[in-house]
Order: sequence, then C-alpha cells, then structure tokens
Amino acid sequence: MALSLLGITGADVLSIINSAFFILGGITVFMIGMSMMGSNIEKAAGKSMRKLMGKAARNRFAGVGTGAAVTAIVNSSSATTVMIVGFVNVGLMTLTQASSVIMGANIGTTISAFIMALSSAGGAFSIAAIFALVAFVGFIFTLVGKKDKIKQIGFILEGIGLIFIGLNVMSVAVDDLLDGEVGDAVAEMFVALGNGDKTLTWEIPVLFLLGVLLTAAMQSSAALTAIVISLSSAGLIKLEMAMCILLGANVGTCLTSIISSMGASVNAKRAAMVHLLFNVAGCVIFIFPVAFAGKYIAEFLNKLIPQTQWQIAIFHMIFNLLTTAMLLPFINVLVKLACLIVPEKQGAPLSDDAETLDVRLLKTPAIAVGQARKQLIKMGEDAFANYKLSLDMLLNGDLSQKEKFDETEQSINAAHKYIVSYLIRLSLTEISEIDEKKVSSFYRVVSDIERIGDYAENIVEYAQKLVEDKVEFTEHARDEIKEMDLHITNLYKFVKDVFAGSDLRFSADVEREEQETDRMNNVMQQSHLRRMSEGKCTPEAGALFLQLAVNMERIGDHMHNIANSVKDYGHGDPSTEHAH
Repeated sequence: MALSLLGITGADVLSIINSAFFILGGITVFMIGMSMMGSNIEKAAGKSMRKLMGKAARNRFAGVGTGAAVTAIVNSSSATTVMIVGFVNVGLMTLTQASSVIMGANIGTTISAFIMALSSAGGAFSIAAIFALVAFVGFIFTLVGKKDKIKQIGFILEGIGLIFIGLNVMSVAVDDLLDGEVGDAVAEMFVALGNGDKTLTWEIPVLFLLGVLLTAAMQSSAALTAIVISLSSAGLIKLEMAMCILLGANVGTCLTSIISSMGASVNAKRAAMVHLLFNVAGCVIFIFPVAFAGKYIAEFLNKLIPQTQWQIAIFHMIFNLLTTAMLLPFINVLVKLACLIVPEKQGAPLSDDAETLDVRLLKTPAIAVGQARKQLIKMGEDAFANYKLSLDMLLNGDLSQKEKFDETEQSINAAHKYIVSYLIRLSLTEISEIDEKKVSSFYRVVSDIERIGDYAENIVEYAQKLVEDKVEFTEHARDEIKEMDLHITNLYKFVKDVFAGSDLRFSADVEREEQETDRMNNVMQQSHLRRMSEGKCTPEAGALFLQLAVNMERIGDHMHNIANSVKDYGHGDPSTEHAH
C-alpha cells in the first residue's frame, strides 16, 4: 500500500532490488581490489616496510610519517592498526611509538577518498574504463609472468583496476536507482533525513551512528567512504551529511584493532585503546563545528572546488591532519589514559607476551617471516645454552642445575610445536617467492634445533650415569671433550651469524669448524681405543665417552644443517672466509 501511494510499481521494486545487488557487488569488487593491491604491494615492498617501521622508533614525527606511508602502501588503516597491535604484542614497538604510527595511519587512509573521487570524475573518456584496461594488463602480467616480481606487479595492477571497476559499478547502480518515480521517492527520503536547506540538528547523531555501525559491520571505512561518495555524486546527500557519516566511520574503524587485541598482551590492548581514544577525541573536536557551522564549511569547500566527491576527500584529509596536529603533543596523555582504562594484570610483567609469535603478524607475511626467524634464533640460543649446561654437569659431576635444564628443555619442545604450527599458517598466506623459500627452510631449522636439545638431554643422562656409578674420565679424555666443545662453540657462533643475517660469507667458517668436529670425533674414538688397550680407562667410562663423542658430533651436524638452510635464499659470497 505504501509503495503504491508513492507511485512505485512491481517493476520498480525489481529495479530497486537489481540496483541494490549491483551496489553490493560493487562494494565486493572494490574490497577485493583493495585487498589484492595492498597485499601484493606489501609483499613487493616487505623489506622497505620493515625499514619504515624501524624509523618509527626515532621520534613521534617519524612515527606519524611511518604510519601514513605504510597505510598509503597497503591502502587500509585497519590493516595498519592490526599490524601495529601485533608489533606491540611481540615487543617490536613501544606503546608510545605505536600511538604516533596510529595517528599517521589516519592520515594515510585519506588517499582512498582521493582515489574514489578520481573514479567519479567526469570527462569525455571514463576514468573507470582506463583502469578497467589497467586490470586487464595486470591479468596478462599474472598470466605470462614467470618471475615473482612480474606476477606481483600484475596483481597490483589488477587490484587498482578492480577498485575503479567496483566504484563504477556502485556509481552506475546509484544512478539507475534515481531513474523515474523510484528516484523521486529515494530523493524525498534523503531530503527528509537532512538533504534540504535546513541546518542539521537531530540528524547528526543518527548519521554519526550510521557511520559507526556500517564501518564496524564492513570493517572498512574505505568501503563506506566509497558509498558516501557515490551517493553524494548522485546528489542524494549533501556535504554536511557526508561529514557526519565520515566522522562516525572514523570511530567504527577502531573495532578491527579492538578485535585484533583480544587475547593479546596488556600493551597490545592499550594500543587498540589509544586508537579508539584518538579517533573519538577527533570526532568530538569536529562534531561541533560540523553541527553548528557545517553549512559554512560546505560553502567554503564549494568555492574551493565544485564537485562534492572532491569536497568529501578534502574534508577527510583536513579532518585527519588537524586531529593529528592537535593531539600529537598529547600522545603521553593518551597513553596514560589508555593505561588507566586497561590496567596492568596483577603480577604480570609489562611485556608478558613479548617473546611469542603473534598471529596478527600473519596479515603482514614479510614481517611475520622476520619474526619467525627471531623466534628460531631464540629457540637456538636456548638449545645451545642447554647443551653447555649439560656438558658443565658432566665435566663437574654437579647435577644441581638439572631442574633449570628440564625447564629450558620443556620450553624448547613447546617452542618447537608452536613455531611449526605458526609456519604452517604462514605458508598458507600470500607470501613472496623468497619468503616461501625461507618458510620452507624454517621447517628444517626448527627440527634441527629440537634435535640439538635432545642430544643435550642425552648428555645429561651420561652425567647422571657418571655420578650414580661414581665413574670419572681421565684428564686426557676431559681435555678432548673440552677441545670438541671449543669447536662446537665456534661453530654455533658462525652458524648464528649465517642464519641471523642470511649471510653466506660465514659459510667457510662453518665448514671449517664442522670438519673439526668430525675430526675430533675420530680422534676421541682412536684415543679411547688406545686408553683401553693401555688399561687407563674402565669399560663403563669408555662406553659413555664414545656415546658422548657421537652426540657432540651430531650436534655439530645439526648446526651445520641450519647454516646450509640459508643457501636457498641467502646473500654474500659463500667462498669468502672471515678471519676470526
């Protein structure tokens, strides 16, 4: 009855449904394009992004610049803030550093609005048509490209093209919606909501809340901005309405970082809270000028540039720039407020999860790979420390450190399981060819490290046997054990140099020390036989000595394997030998 009163027929209803489906499809294509472009730029520029994040530690201005640059690269402030929460959780970034990067992310996201405004620009030749061709060129690159970089460029071009295609589909669907009597009814609805000449009053909280809810539901402020620009280009909403919705979108986008902080460390939760506080404060600051002087702001922007889509993009940029400029001096206040809202857990250290691998980093595979390497280095340090502890117990006959050894061994086993699980998840993400090789090699490395820990366990058992049976090695045998240990210690140092820096220039050092462990194993075997024939060694001590020699030599083999794992992706001249 209501539809018939408005003059809308059954055919009009079908037209509305068709337009709604096309709008939803346009949003889908747009978001796929955003994701495709951002993820492949991130893969292509993984090292550059890591360097950018490193610059955030310098000062708050560098942090703002870093956040803006990274967000402009991945084209999503939500992705950047989730990344930052992950960095804080694993201790790569302090809360204060994260706060400035979050502010910069809000500036970087304004690039999306300008892209959308460009897509709505008129002219003799459609911008969307040009970028549709760009998408096709990208498709050809992915189809015929053999090198990883070429394929990445192809996916980036495809993503850019899909963004404009999606925006064009939405724009055309909105135009179709405005045809005929349906358009008149829709236009009247928007006029009733505040598109007349009157000043916005009660509509402000409604529009603001609409922006919050829609952005939270879509988890993308860019998608909502695209819808707003499409509606404004069609004349359905005026600039004051668009400004209110965008202010709400700024708050709604915080939901993604809040969700990502669940189950994370206290500091990670505080980083998400800083993001919320910053965006809410910015909206509070701007909501009053929009409410009471929105008409004058619109008139000023209209004199500056007539197209509504460009006015929205400019407002979006000015809003984020001014908010950052006003709140940047108060970063410490925001951090303190976040600490009050998210208090420290009783008895928990500030960085309780600093040494764990964070699944949030899987959204940025290039950085997740680097963090996995750090965790492997940490696991390797624990395994080597346990080896040294086991040998100390054996040579000194002192088992008082057995409990400490067992705790570290349990930690090594737990790390082994978690790292393998993390690598499986990492290998399922879209990673570059070089990172794929690294992840593949990490599977072998984590197993080699775990085996080193197992051989250290064997040495502890030999130490217990010596103490229980009151057996001692001869002084000559002890000297041989110490010499073997010296080569294993040197080998560990060079292997760590190779693995930590992917630096094959230390390969010659690794090969030399590994050969020395093989030689010492033979020396220990021959010396044992000689001592047995001379009656200087008991059968019990001899059996343990031979097993110890084999276990130490196998520890060297596994260290050697770790260094060799780098050959698939490392750099430097492996024939170069360092003088150490």
